[in-house]
Amino acid sequence: MSPESQVFFSQSTALVARLYRESGAERWGVSPAVFRLAVERSVQKSLGSGTLVGAEVQEYLSRLHLQDLALACACSEGIAAAWEEFIAAYRGYLRTSAAAILRCRADAAEALELADSLFTDLYGLSDGQRHERSLFRYFHGRSSLKTWLRAVLAQRRVDQVRAAKRFESLESPDGPDGEPRLREPRDSAAPLALDPDRERYLSLFKAALEAALKALPPRDAERLRFYYAHEQTLAEIGRRLGEHESSVSRNLERVRKELRVRVEELLRSGNVRLDGQTQNGLSEAQIALCFEYATTGEASVDLDTLFAHEPRRQAQSEKPKP
Repeated sequence: MSPESQVFFSQSTALVARLYRESGAERWGVSPAVFRLAVERSVQKSLGSGTLVGAEVQEYLSRLHLQDLALACACSEGIAAAWEEFIAAYRGYLRTSAAAILRCRADAAEALELADSLFTDLYGLSDGQRHERSLFRYFHGRSSLKTWLRAVLAQRRVDQVRAAKRFESLESPDGPDGEPRLREPRDSAAPLALDPDRERYLSLFKAALEAALKALPPRDAERLRFYYAHEQTLAEIGRRLGEHESSVSRNLERVRKELRVRVEELLRSGNVRLDGQTQNGLSEAQIALCFEYATTGEASVDLDTLFAHEPRRQAQSEKPKP
């Protein structure tokens, strides 16, 4: 950890103690020191090792998925009760995600094999012995644990395909299925940030999102713009649109889900243009990586900025009521 980080956290014991309580880490027997170290690693990974500004760090910490981070810490420490809950909560999800990536039934042998293959690395096993190499050490709480697990699963599938293809040709270009140029398979426990295709996936995601936003009905676009660009509360948006606060919340959730479906469709079909050229459609594994990269890290897609640069297009019927 950098000296700047050490200074900040040494002066923020109350803040870290509050995060510890909110995370529920004590439930698993995770010590405050272990949880604090996980938070410090998350901050340094995302904000770098330069001078830390208190407001910037507190804003970052307010967005962390604390309970997911606490569970990951507990599993990384090998705490049996945490592992039991993790397996109960996520084994079915991993198998369903594997089936979607492979486009097969959830009970198909290949889906079960892909999903269950993660558990060895998550637990940190090597030659039957547990070591300090649990894959959970790469989870920093910036996204939900579900999102992160699906992205790791998708990357594993991409690596499997590349490993199989490298025996056919190490020089073949991108294929018709949109798979990236082959490269040496990397350690499955390596950070996702090492993916050389990350910038391309981010660009594709942003282009698809912009296209999906432009196709929104004006009223739905206003809801998102008020919420993200204008940072208005649900009550304020409700007053502007003549809706109850609960209706605003439900409509925002509906629009976000519809946007995700539309972005996935655009990426899957290949109806995305970059630099004036239509791109090949992406596989389910690549789409999962697009969403992971777009929501985490320093190069994530900033919805606030995206909406702030959109021209305002409020419909006549949506003018604020007096």
